[in-house]
Amino acid sequence: MSDKPNANTGTFFAIPGWSVLSLHGVDARRFAQAQFMGDVDALADGHWHWNGWLTPKGRVIAVFALLRHDADHLRLLLADSDAVAFVAALSRFVFRSKLRIAHEPHLHVSGRFDAPDVASGASFAGIAEPATLQLDLGGAGGPRTLAVAATPAPEDAEAAARWRAADLAHGLPRLSPDQVEQWTPQQLSLDRLRAYSVKKGCYPGQEIVARTHFLGQAKRGLVRLSATAEIQSGDVFAADAPDRAAGRIASRAGNEALAVLPVEIGEGPFQVDGLECRRLPLLDGLAR
Repeated sequence: MSDKPNANTGTFFAIPGWSVLSLHGVDARRFAQAQFMGDVDALADGHWHWNGWLTPKGRVIAVFALLRHDADHLRLLLADSDAVAFVAALSRFVFRSKLRIAHEPHLHVSGRFDAPDVASGASFAGIAEPATLQLDLGGAGGPRTLAVAATPAPEDAEAAARWRAADLAHGLPRLSPDQVEQWTPQQLSLDRLRAYSVKKGCYPGQEIVARTHFLGQAKRGLVRLSATAEIQSGDVFAADAPDRAAGRIASRAGNEALAVLPVEIGEGPFQVDGLECRRLPLLDGLAR
């Protein structure tokens, strides 16, 4: 992740790949609690946390920020997924529940490398003029504000690339379509973001997640890699075992990537498609 100063530190810019979804109705909270891997019941009104949706086999379909306005109104800030397809897939499980799941294409997600005006930690807040919802995405890498508004922010490719790199540096995986349903929450180290629960009631994949947790069988997790050139998708090889893949790249951002590797892999160096990579620490502070 680059530490180069940005002249537009306090200016909002568009963040590609994010969509806004809403769950609205008297059964919204109950439905979300039954479907998603995080504990929605433990979330207070006006607060948000990282959450996700799994297959019955415990594989991650999507990771998102879940905002609880109140028990009848939740929002999902969904990264890297087809929002229309996600809504259609989730809607198949509504059955007789009284709620409406909708994509809100009129709302746009933006960011800035500065602290929120009013939001802090896990609480989100609205700004009246212009009408904006703000979340605190600051961590050890510095302050960041994620905003949702009806008016799109200007595009800034360099700032957006820095934002994505900051996500990865803090251990927030940005999953491309070929990475969907490939990994368990433990393999993506989503415990670092407190994005799943092993104590709440049933949800798709819960049995596998809980069994892995309580039996101590999480043998792989995220490793942050850095190189002198752009890292491509593919297998990761350790220097002491160049003929046998140790793991795979799960998420990329320019010269950095997150790889799923054995938890005892060591410090490297590693190679991806012949490119030598070194290990960097994951930054703390993004859990909510």
